[in-house]
Amino acid sequence: MRPSGRDLSEMRPVSIETGVTKHAEGSCMIRMGDTHVLCTATIEDRVPPFIKGSGLGWVTAEYGMLPRSTTSRMRREASAGKQGGRTVEIQRLIGRSLRAGVDRVALGERQITVDCDVIQADGGTRCASITGGWVALKLAVNKLMKAGDVLSDPLVSPVAAVSCGIYAGQPVLDLDYPEDSEAGVDGNFIMLADGRLIEVQMSAEGATYSRDQMNQLLDLAEKGVGELVAAQMAAVA
Repeated sequence: MRPSGRDLSEMRPVSIETGVTKHAEGSCMIRMGDTHVLCTATIEDRVPPFIKGSGLGWVTAEYGMLPRSTTSRMRREASAGKQGGRTVEIQRLIGRSLRAGVDRVALGERQITVDCDVIQADGGTRCASITGGWVALKLAVNKLMKAGDVLSDPLVSPVAAVSCGIYAGQPVLDLDYPEDSEAGVDGNFIMLADGRLIEVQMSAEGATYSRDQMNQLLDLAEKGVGELVAAQMAAVA
């Protein structure tokens, strides 16, 4: 039995509320159980120097956790004068995951920055950020298309992410914090809507895992991503 009482292949309740901020070109609040992330997308008519003049667009991301998103207050990284290694790793993951679903030629020479701010954390914050980040990105792109600034949709596929792991010897979908903190194996799976993989992060936290277990986790992840893509499409419809 999982601490939450969910079935092994059951996701936490997922909701995506769009248009939650006034100024961003695209925004949403994604809630996966008790993990809540605010995602905003900003369009800028510039690109990083390394692709300037190439005609290619760029999608990047920033990620952060509010001080009381967890059970005890975390110090703001700004007060420490630098971002922590975990933050840098996660925002790079979000950026390259979202770029995997973008036709950068169709986007044109502009940059879209997706900001993901964790309001409340209960496991799976990077997966929620990627999933909600795509919704914010899609809403921003829709504005570009409506204004005639891009001629065809540069988003070739939804991008979503979900965690899976081995908890109490069983493969489970969408780990919350009590499971994540005790899982023998922990993984994050980022996919396109058709199930093609963008990235897999798997680690043995307390026990090694077999090829068969890896396949079971992939099957669970594909099911979970399918449900998340359905929620994404409903949010942007």
